[in-house]
Amino acid sequence: MNQKYFKLLPLFFLLTVFSITSFAQTTLSTTDQALRYSLYARLGIKIIPIKLSENSFKLQFVVEKIEENASLDTYQFSYLVLGSYEEEIRSEQKIRLNATDLIASTERHWLFEKTIQIPQDQGKAIAFFEAIDSRQQDAYTTHLDLKSPFVYDQPNFGNYFANEIPFDQNYLTQGQSLLFKTSKGPTLFSFFNPSPFPVPFPPMETRLAEVPKEVTLENRGDFLANVPKTLNDEGYYFIQPDSTAQTGILLRTVHDAFPKVKDWNEMVDMVTYISTKKEHETLLLAQDKKKALDAYWYNLTRNEEAAKDLIRNYFKMIEFANILFTDFKEGWKTDRGMVYIVMGPPQEVNFFEDREVWSYAGIDDTSKIRFTFARVKTILSPHFYTLNRSRAYQPIWFKNISQWRSGRMAF
Repeated sequence: MNQKYFKLLPLFFLLTVFSITSFAQTTLSTTDQALRYSLYARLGIKIIPIKLSENSFKLQFVVEKIEENASLDTYQFSYLVLGSYEEEIRSEQKIRLNATDLIASTERHWLFEKTIQIPQDQGKAIAFFEAIDSRQQDAYTTHLDLKSPFVYDQPNFGNYFANEIPFDQNYLTQGQSLLFKTSKGPTLFSFFNPSPFPVPFPPMETRLAEVPKEVTLENRGDFLANVPKTLNDEGYYFIQPDSTAQTGILLRTVHDAFPKVKDWNEMVDMVTYISTKKEHETLLLAQDKKKALDAYWYNLTRNEEAAKDLIRNYFKMIEFANILFTDFKEGWKTDRGMVYIVMGPPQEVNFFEDREVWSYAGIDDTSKIRFTFARVKTILSPHFYTLNRSRAYQPIWFKNISQWRSGRMAF
């Protein structure tokens, strides 16, 4: 053997081992978080931060029990704070949470709380929360930026259900009350926007949607903190510690049927994603919406039972989109909600500092279909995303719509 080649072997071996080790590192951006959008999740987990000082935060880890008779012993909970989306997540760095750490356990929730301190010179901080189901080793994960270029600030107050569990939903039924708790002052300020939002353009539509240069909010004045506050109107509220703050809590208020469809008029609006322009215009102009919709669904399948299955499956996706993606818009009207409804739950979900990427299976890794949602900095939400549209999506989009219209799309 050539001696020069032989001497290179150890170096080649080291480089190979280093490459494999580097590739195998787990980071936030390589962590697949698809389970958070699953139709069959057993848990819903969320991190809710409250800012205590410039670099100190109380992290509320809220666990919603989706499965019946959920047992704490079934899950392994842990958290850590990262300095970037590319920082390695090491098992030994994860801080375990167990029964002794529970702040509250109710019929619907478990609650953990921890106070963390971020080094003064650390410009970025991301809280990471994980729940591992010991039965199948499913890993439920979520994260939240505490400090980043996409976050103006974090609120120094919280909002709670009547039983004082932190409010972990994306929406509140109008007319219901929440408890806003703060130690910073006797009052908080509320602003309101009743404006409805349009349905988003499809993924292959590259022209930009009209965006108002300014969001006009109605000043609803101040209200007493630490006592229940009723939110009566349908739209969205923005609650702030004072009217000049660069942070607050967004609350979308919805009709009492939400996340399900309210009436025939709303159903007509919602079928826009799988309808032709002519079909949708006919539905909008129909005097008897129920009769028109019955004809619409039957004409798609030419089979009454198949039509019923199609309606059930389609509006199940609407319901999940509303639960998962509602922000200041109803979830079905967001870009992520639209893709979720038509394409189904993504097989892989990866988060980066500036984007969220959904992947759907192809023949191989190079043929995967990927939807990239760009992160947008807004005072209303620290995690708001819009789809990067492209004409390249047209074939797969029309294929999935055709499957829906034939009654064959079910997740």
